[in-house]
Amino acid sequence: MRCAVLDDDKAQTELVAKLLADAGHQCEVFHQGRSLINRLRQDTFDLLVIDWNMPGMSGIEVLETVRHGQHATLPILMITSRADDEDVVMGLAAGADDYILKPLSPPVFLARVDAALRRAQLNRPQKTAASYGVYSFDVPTETATVKGEAVKLTAKEMALAMTLFENMSRPLSRSYLLESIWGQSPEAETRTLDAHVSRIRSKLNLRAENGYRVLPVYSYGYRLEPTNGNANAIAEAELSG
Repeated sequence: MRCAVLDDDKAQTELVAKLLADAGHQCEVFHQGRSLINRLRQDTFDLLVIDWNMPGMSGIEVLETVRHGQHATLPILMITSRADDEDVVMGLAAGADDYILKPLSPPVFLARVDAALRRAQLNRPQKTAASYGVYSFDVPTETATVKGEAVKLTAKEMALAMTLFENMSRPLSRSYLLESIWGQSPEAETRTLDAHVSRIRSKLNLRAENGYRVLPVYSYGYRLEPTNGNANAIAEAELSG
């Protein structure tokens, strides 16, 4: 998972980043709230870990800004030394998914990270088969079925389709998709991604009449949106392996 850590205490930031990296997550650190907000306008993260007491833009202000933007459902953990009940209530009311007091206990912190990702359904086992409306996917055979008709996909097309369906209605940046599927850096050429989006849109006939469509998010990336009135469409998936 891609995580962003915001804290003006560099030692604390390095500790959190190391814990996340050792747990297998990618991590990017920020020391100013405004820098993180600007980054979120360009890229996608799976989890934010933010400190409350920050110079300039406080952690609470960052939290409220994120909750009112396109990343409103993003899991956010607040880490702070503010232990008063009213502070805990304020942090949770502002939208924090969890409130963690310093000094951190590494195993407890990682358990809470896993819990937040699990609640957001981001820390899931890799699917080998899944169904969404008229669409069914068999990952090992790289085959999709659309209204009963089999459609052969390439490995990358299958990975892209599954990533979009598993993140229904969530804006995903180009760099997030490139890193997730091609393992490329955010600076990599995006024409490959755009071509693959075009191909799966055509191959899978992702149109309103079939219940889903791929929408470009201007200067950001793509989003798969349900069009059948079910904004909270959930996969009826069969998991194996």
